[in-house]
Amino acid sequence: MSVTTTGRVVAGRYELSTLLGQGGMGQVWTAYDQRLDRRVAVKLLRPDKVAGEEADELRRRFVRECRVTAQVDHPGLVTVHDAGSEGEELFLVMQYVDGADLGDHLAEHAPYPWPWAVAVAAQLCAVLSAVHAVPIVHRDLKPRNVMVRQDGTVTVLDLGVASVMDADTTRLTHTGTPIGSPSYMAPEQAMGGAVGPYTDLYALGVLLHELLSGDVPFSGSTALGVLHRHLYEPPPPVRTLRPEVPEALESLVLRLLAKDPQHRPASAQEVYEHLEPLLPARGTPTGAPLDPTRPFLRPLAPWPDRSRTPAPRPAPAAPASPAAEKADVAAAVDEVKRLLGEGRITQAVDILGSILPVAAEQHGENSPVVRTLRKQYAATLLDDGQYRRALPELRRLAAERAAEAGQADPQSLRYRYEAAQCLEQLGDPAGALAEYRALLPYYENQYVAADDPRLAHEVRRRIGHLLLALGDRAAAHDTLVRLLHDVERGQGPGHPLAVEIRRTLQWLGQVRG
Repeated sequence: MSVTTTGRVVAGRYELSTLLGQGGMGQVWTAYDQRLDRRVAVKLLRPDKVAGEEADELRRRFVRECRVTAQVDHPGLVTVHDAGSEGEELFLVMQYVDGADLGDHLAEHAPYPWPWAVAVAAQLCAVLSAVHAVPIVHRDLKPRNVMVRQDGTVTVLDLGVASVMDADTTRLTHTGTPIGSPSYMAPEQAMGGAVGPYTDLYALGVLLHELLSGDVPFSGSTALGVLHRHLYEPPPPVRTLRPEVPEALESLVLRLLAKDPQHRPASAQEVYEHLEPLLPARGTPTGAPLDPTRPFLRPLAPWPDRSRTPAPRPAPAAPASPAAEKADVAAAVDEVKRLLGEGRITQAVDILGSILPVAAEQHGENSPVVRTLRKQYAATLLDDGQYRRALPELRRLAAERAAEAGQADPQSLRYRYEAAQCLEQLGDPAGALAEYRALLPYYENQYVAADDPRLAHEVRRRIGHLLLALGDRAAAHDTLVRLLHDVERGQGPGHPLAVEIRRTLQWLGQVRG
C-alpha cells in the first residue's frame, strides 16, 4: 500500500486528517468534506490486494454494492455519502460516528452486564432485519464493525465491503482461506459454502457470546484451528462462566451458534422477539455515556415482514390521448436507456416499473413491446440487487417462454437459472438447491449444453456450495470432486474453475482432517 499522508484530498473534495486504522486491504481516515464543511470517515481500498479479481470488475462491483447499501434506510446503519475510485484505490465516504467501537467498549467493561449485551444484540437485530430485507448479507459482523455512540445507540459499519472483497458468495483468497474473520465465521462460510442471513445470525451469536463471557466461543493459534472448532466443537454454554445470565438468553445464544443453518432462528426478527422480554425496563437513564441500554425504545424494533420499498408510483394524471400515451412510453424507454448508460440503475428501475402498466394497457400483456420491457425490467432489477422484486418477474418470463417454446428452451432455462440465483441471495439455500438440481439435466443435455456449455459446470458448482451451506459436506465433496474431474478433462488443470474447486476441496480436506 502506498503511503498516504495527512492533507491529501480524495476526489477533489475529501481532505484526509487522521488515520484511524489500517489492515491488509485498506485504511480508514477521518476527513473533512470541503464542499459541505463537515467531518466524514473515508475508507480506502486497494483492488490489487484481492487475488484473482480483475481491477475493473472490482471497481464495478464496489460501486454497485455501495449503491445498494446506500438504499438501506435504518438509523443503526452508517450512512454512505459517496463512493468511487481514484488511481489504484477505491474510496468509500461515510458518516463520521462519534463513539467507541464495540471491541474497545467491551475491553473496558468485560464482561458486559448481561442487560447491556441484550440491548446491543436487540439493536443489531433491528439493523440486520432491514439489511436482510434488501437482501444484503453483511458477512463480517464483529465488534470492530460495530460502533457504540455517545448516546448508547449502536451503528453497524462496513456493510457491503466484505461482499465486494469476496468475488462471489463462495470465493476463497489465493491462500485458500475464506474471506472474513475466523473467530466470527459461520461453518458454511468457513467451508466456502453459500452465505445468507443465517450466516449473519451465527456471527451475532458469536458476538453475543463474547459480550456475555468476555471471549469468543472458539479461539486458537491459527485460523485453520479456529475454523475447525467452529465446524466440529459445541460452544461452551455461557452460564457455566456467568450463572447470573438468564437461561433463556443462554438458550438463544446456543441456537444462534447451531452448526446447521436450518437449526438457527429463522430471522433477525425472531431473534429480536426472544430478546425483547429480557430488555431493561423503561426508566430514567443514568446519564452515563456509551450505555447501550439508554436508547432502547420499541420504535427501534425491526419491522415484521418488512419488504423492499416498492418503486414509486406516478401521481394520477388527467387522461391523455392515445398518441400522447404512446409518446410517453417511447420517451420513457429512451430515458431508461440514457440512465442505464450513465449507471443510474435504481432510477431506471423505478421508471420501468411505472411505465409497464401503461404499456400493457396500450399494447396488451403479450405484445412484443411489453415483453421487451419486462425482460429489461427483470434484468435491471437483477443488476440492481433487488432480488425480491426480480424473482416473480423472472418466474413469469420463464413460464411464458416455456409455454411457447418448451421446457428445454435455453431462454426459459436462463430465466429459471437467474430465479435460482435470486433464491440463493434471498437466503433460501434449500429452494435454490432444488431449482438448480431441476435445471441440471437440461444443461447436461447435449442440445442445450451447446448453447453455453459453461452453464452446466456453473450449476454444478453452485449445487456443491449450497450443499456446504446446508451442512451436507459429504455430498458437497462428491459433487465438487466429480466436477473437478470433468473440468480438468475438458478444460485442463489450469482452468480458473478447476483451480478454484481444487482450493475448496483442499480447504475442505484440511478442516475435515
